[in-house]
Amino acid sequence: MRIGAPGAEKPVARLDDETYVDLSDVVGDFDEAFFGSGGPDRIRALVAERAAGGQVSRFAGERIGAPIARPHQILCIGLNYRDHAAEAGMPVPDEPILFTKSPNTLIGPDDDVRIPRGSTKPDWEVELGVVIGRRTSYLDSVEEARDAIAGYVVVNDVSERAFQLERGGQWAKGKSAETFNPAGPWLVTPDEIPDVLGLDMWLDVNGVRRQTGNTKTMIFDPYVIVHYLSQFLVLEPGDLINTGTPPGVGMGFTPPVWLQPGDVMELGITGLGSQRQHVLAPR
Repeated sequence: MRIGAPGAEKPVARLDDETYVDLSDVVGDFDEAFFGSGGPDRIRALVAERAAGGQVSRFAGERIGAPIARPHQILCIGLNYRDHAAEAGMPVPDEPILFTKSPNTLIGPDDDVRIPRGSTKPDWEVELGVVIGRRTSYLDSVEEARDAIAGYVVVNDVSERAFQLERGGQWAKGKSAETFNPAGPWLVTPDEIPDVLGLDMWLDVNGVRRQTGNTKTMIFDPYVIVHYLSQFLVLEPGDLINTGTPPGVGMGFTPPVWLQPGDVMELGITGLGSQRQHVLAPR
């Protein structure tokens, strides 16, 4: 985890809902250098040693930042759940659909989400995020992709559908407004997840359940996605991949339901924690 004010977060290891181990004296940040040098494995013994020795702090209402520093890139996979493709009225893709999201959209899991100027169709998307653990390109097999993954996070891939679908066909324009990528509250390493293809996902707006899904209905699983992307571009340590959303997004309702100022989004994934964001009006 990373806790503290925006731009001044410190790296910690969460033990449970009440306690953590402070790592700020040995880790600069959970960034490209950390992941690229095998950071998660390096700190494992240290965290256990400090926890056993009583070097434990209690959470005291600190802001929770995104669990990774701003990545080199945020890559996104579209229409990666069969039932979501159906509600969008689009065919199931034969290959992963790739688009990008500006890295400066990354915010903490409970930070405010701001509707951009000119927005008419802001929407929500609970997603499983994959964090890359080492520089990766041209992987030889899907199995090899497992070793390239540092961990998993909850992501809200906030979208502006008019910008995305009605303004020249460039999805990035509907995905890259400020605050459009809440992530966290923590990163979970793969060894703590028995089956990444068995995680329940949910999202509520104003206390009303909008999305219910499970990663088992993914078309392309995280390993396939990482292997596939490695054939086209270089993945850097700390890069974030948003792997798609289950059904229940606002544009899938009849009539569509769009986010409004004052709305509250709450979302989560089994074992990865939950998020809560207030929606703000445009600046």
